[in-house]
Amino acid sequence: MNSSLLGRLRLSSHFKSSFVLIGIASFTGFCFFLPPAFSIPKATSSIIRNSPKEVLDQVWQIVYRDYLDPSGNYDSQKWILLRSELLSRTYLDNLDSYEAIRGMLETLDDPYTRFLDPKQFKEMRIDTTGELTGVGIQLSLDKKTQELIVVAPIEGTPAFRAGIKSKDVIVSINGKSTYGMSIENAVKLIRGKKGTKITLGLKRNDNLIAVEIIRARISIQSVVSNLKQLSDGVSIGYIRLKQFNANASKEMRNAINNLEEKKALGYVLDLRSNPGGLLVSSIEIARQWLDEGTIVSTQTRNGIKDVRRANGRALTKRPVVVLVNSGSASASEILSGAIQDNGRGILVGEKTFGKGLVQSVRALSDGSGLTVTIAKYLTPNGKDIHLNGIKPDILAEISEVESLNLSIDELGTDKDSQYRVAETSLLKAITNSNLRSTYRPTNTNLDYALDSF
Repeated sequence: MNSSLLGRLRLSSHFKSSFVLIGIASFTGFCFFLPPAFSIPKATSSIIRNSPKEVLDQVWQIVYRDYLDPSGNYDSQKWILLRSELLSRTYLDNLDSYEAIRGMLETLDDPYTRFLDPKQFKEMRIDTTGELTGVGIQLSLDKKTQELIVVAPIEGTPAFRAGIKSKDVIVSINGKSTYGMSIENAVKLIRGKKGTKITLGLKRNDNLIAVEIIRARISIQSVVSNLKQLSDGVSIGYIRLKQFNANASKEMRNAINNLEEKKALGYVLDLRSNPGGLLVSSIEIARQWLDEGTIVSTQTRNGIKDVRRANGRALTKRPVVVLVNSGSASASEILSGAIQDNGRGILVGEKTFGKGLVQSVRALSDGSGLTVTIAKYLTPNGKDIHLNGIKPDILAEISEVESLNLSIDELGTDKDSQYRVAETSLLKAITNSNLRSTYRPTNTNLDYALDSF
């Protein structure tokens, strides 16, 4: 989301700047819009200003103005009455008001709308720069079962090395049951000092296992790439995108440019187990692959759509096959959905996670923050991703045995069965591209023949 939202969004000077992430703890741009039918109460009273009630009222105002209800439980009139009730209470300090804020947000029944105290908010900002503290997993809360679900471990982190898998259910943290636990409270328990141990109790395919992990602070390289020389003399590029952090767009640009210089005739773009990240990063990367067409649209509760499009500056027009699985979430689904719906390439693998809600992250006056659901995003063809996911064009499942035995170094190699399917599909696309392009008697330009498909 940006301030360009059909001219109806306006920046707020009441709060500090914010940033954008679309993962399971997702963020979007910092903006406000005012529903024309609402008259919003103002928080100008001296009783509220410079008191623990100030932050509480800031949170209330943001929800009242911007909240997109994914559950159907939000009632604006009840929300107004709740404000009066909460502001009539006495709060000893900020910690006291924080508990009231969390209780207020729980009434929304939305695990993605969360309050973060100043320490948590600072740590969240650090995470988006490409550094993580803790074990390196993205979490989701199943509203029906009240279970904490692993979206995906981030490659290279302690959780990844310990064998944590997408769709694992975290049933305990250091022996404490997680049933009914919020994502926020789970994060509190999982985070800790570098070098300390944590034990996660997991449920995987009805089996209970315990995994011990050593916490760490890790700087994540978002993109890894290499040129592959196939037996028939064809050169293709393999690019694995681990996370859409602040460095991802630059790293992707460098990878594509480098492989273009080496005359790669096509690409396998690996988004498997990529849990998402910055919205702006997903848009920038999509524009590196798409020369034209819609990338994604966001829809607010008022039906306003913010449509992001390609800008004619794609770095390559060569065929691309995108690898996805159940751990490909949010920003990964934006990118893969844009490529699929625009006919830019094909998707190979398994159905994606299905996280299509957009959260705005707001910095509050005392250094705390709020993630609030403000929109849902749709693919170019208008598909609602949330809870539905994106189906690949070519289904390529991987067995649990292979998944457990496949090392990081073996991803994107002949030992990786899903990659083999992607490589075969890419070779077909390259062949078809050359056949279609060269069947033009008046055009003998070799670059044209290789570029078009």
